Amino acid sequence: MTTVFDILTVTCFIGLVVAFFQFTDRERSTLLHFLLAGVVFAVANQIGNNGHFYLAAILVLAGIGYAALGARR
Repeated sequence: MTTVFDILTVTCFIGLVVAFFQFTDRERSTLLHFLLAGVVFAVANQIGNNGHFYLAAILVLAGIGYAALGARR
């Protein structure tokens, strides 16, 4: 079953992988920040698939913001 949140969160996760290899220094601390953002995307996917669209959208935006701050450090 493919939903909007499946596509959105997998795209965000692919963006995390690309950002890690292209825009960071590849340190362990940066990887841990991105890992936390990936967990947030997985939780947002499950919440979105269960019908809580607004909460899932907030989690996706929070994950993107946290990953951006982690990449900037």
